[in-house]
Amino acid sequence: MRILLVEDDAQLGAALLRALVQAGFDATWVRGAQDGDLHLRTQSYGALLLDLGLPDGSGMDVLKALRLRDDRTPVLILTARDGLEDRVLGLDEGADDYLVKPFAVPELLSRIRALVRRSSGFAARRWVLGDLVLEPENRVVTLKGEALELGPREYQVLLLLARSAGRVVSRTQLEEDIFDLGEEPESNTIEVHIHRLRRKLGHRRIRTIRGLGYLLENT
Repeated sequence: MRILLVEDDAQLGAALLRALVQAGFDATWVRGAQDGDLHLRTQSYGALLLDLGLPDGSGMDVLKALRLRDDRTPVLILTARDGLEDRVLGLDEGADDYLVKPFAVPELLSRIRALVRRSSGFAARRWVLGDLVLEPENRVVTLKGEALELGPREYQVLLLLARSAGRVVSRTQLEEDIFDLGEEPESNTIEVHIHRLRRKLGHRRIRTIRGLGYLLENT
């Protein structure tokens, strides 16, 4: 699971990055609003941990821009602003959760897992994309009610595309997420898996966005 952390405090950011990596997340840490916005525009993440007081802008503006693009990435605001009005504003602008500093790391990790379970408009145990249904806990995929037989890597590619349905996922990101560190995939490996998925799902289900990556239609 890819996590983007936008936090300007060097000590806290480094500590949170270590905690996220130790918990098994693929975490990226940036310290400014502009860098955060750039990452969100060019890559797909399972969740965003967002500080509000940033040196080059407001985290709230990053959140607003994210939702204006109809980007459904789950957002957990991390901030020292503990007033009721601040919490209400953050949630009304599209945040999914709000955690006031200081906080305990186990609570943060628990909240991230909860966010991911209910993210992207999917139910916790069943992801419905039109006539395509995924049940991640059981590794079951059905199309028009019929079970699909997918290889392990085909399933991983589909799961990653489904998590970001309606948004582009780059080939690099797919490679990073499905191959172990140090494993060198062949140059056309992702294309082969996409080709096989298209044969099983229908060629119009997965679109190639030239120069950017692949997009799974969410209907």
